[in-house]
Amino acid sequence: MADAIQVVKNDETRQFEVTLDGQTAFAEFRMVDHGMILPHTVVPEAFEGKGVGSALAKAALGYARDHDLKVIPLCPFIAGYIKKHPEWNDVVHETYRAQLGIVG
Repeated sequence: MADAIQVVKNDETRQFEVTLDGQTAFAEFRMVDHGMILPHTVVPEAFEGKGVGSALAKAALGYARDHDLKVIPLCPFIAGYIKKHPEWNDVVHETYRAQLGIVG
């Protein structure tokens, strides 16, 4: 199902969003100089286990990569996602690499 999930970047709310059955899951973002802070992710219980959180993480991290931004993953979910998916290590801001166990 994760491939069919539509994630929308909403600049007004500063969130990457997925809406299903009238409910919205989101990953908040804040743009900073050459970077993006990801402070908080909310996935309603009804969405759990459907790949929505992963889709939000991939959308946010992919946006950062596509726009040459470095990510500051303050959100524990996003940080955990990056730890499990080292292919995203390159988008993590250097000051947060050690916290995620990223070497180099």
